[in-house]
Amino acid sequence: MNTEKKYKNLLEIYTVFFRMGAVCFGGGYAMLPLIERELVIKRGWTTKENIIDYYALGQCTPGVIAVNTSTFVGNEVAGVWGGIIGTLGFITPSIAVITLIAALLSNFAHIEMVQRAFSGIRICVCVLIIDATLKLWKNAVKDRLGLVIFILTIVTACFVKISPVFYILFAGIVGFAAGKVGYIK
Repeated sequence: MNTEKKYKNLLEIYTVFFRMGAVCFGGGYAMLPLIERELVIKRGWTTKENIIDYYALGQCTPGVIAVNTSTFVGNEVAGVWGGIIGTLGFITPSIAVITLIAALLSNFAHIEMVQRAFSGIRICVCVLIIDATLKLWKNAVKDRLGLVIFILTIVTACFVKISPVFYILFAGIVGFAAGKVGYIK
């Protein structure tokens, strides 16, 4: 790949992730439908299977799932520099907005209208998380074993407060073991 094309590709990666970072509100899970639409469906930079793996890895690694996913996809598209540029693109809008909000929030947080707006936003984020879960469900739970892992994880998460890393490790071990005994091909 010539140098000019490489830099153009990195600029496209930065721009795409910058736009996503500018409109993604509500935390990691709320961003997942947009990330899938932009990176899998619209651009074909990765597959649905890869994006699900990236979400799982993003949950296990430090940081925000969406930012971690931007690193993985950027790396898939253009190597290490693609991962770095994708990450920088995704976090640039957040850094700018958070800096502005931090400077102004103490002046407006006590206003009742602002508090009500945040209450409404929290409800919307819950809906976006449910939407992301349903979309992930369609691609992730493909057999009875997947359904059992899903149900066990939900039930356990409701009653036992442990790090999500342990749920993911458990599911990975069960999936690996099921593949070893021939249950999963």
